[in-house]
Amino acid sequence: MDIDRIEAYFATLTAESLDRIGDIYTADAYFKDPFNEVRGLASICAIYAHMFDALIDPRFAVVNRIVSADQAMLEWDFTFRIRRFRPHQPWNIHGTTHLRFDGDGRIAFHRDYWDTGEELYARLPVIGAVIRFLRKRMG
Repeated sequence: MDIDRIEAYFATLTAESLDRIGDIYTADAYFKDPFNEVRGLASICAIYAHMFDALIDPRFAVVNRIVSADQAMLEWDFTFRIRRFRPHQPWNIHGTTHLRFDGDGRIAFHRDYWDTGEELYARLPVIGAVIRFLRKRMG
């Protein structure tokens, strides 16, 4: 496993580089984030393709990592703008990814962890006000 190569792939990910996704993921890789749970290259590629359709300038920046022989934890910042909602407003989501690798170093398991309430929903106009109100009442 070459974590530097994998990190560089995500840091420079573009819609055009999705054709090389098989160099990074196994054919039957598992992927889960707060919105998706899929298996297989075509399904994982579709998630990234949708990201490029829905977002402007999506970028991943790894800020910390813990690596062992067959797995890694990557702490990251994901910056973007939403194409159909305030397209000039920058967004930043902070999260973590757990990766497990197969024998040839490609990703066989990819699980993203991030707080959708704090990082996304609380910043939306109507639902954000409700979430902020509930946090104050419960805190």
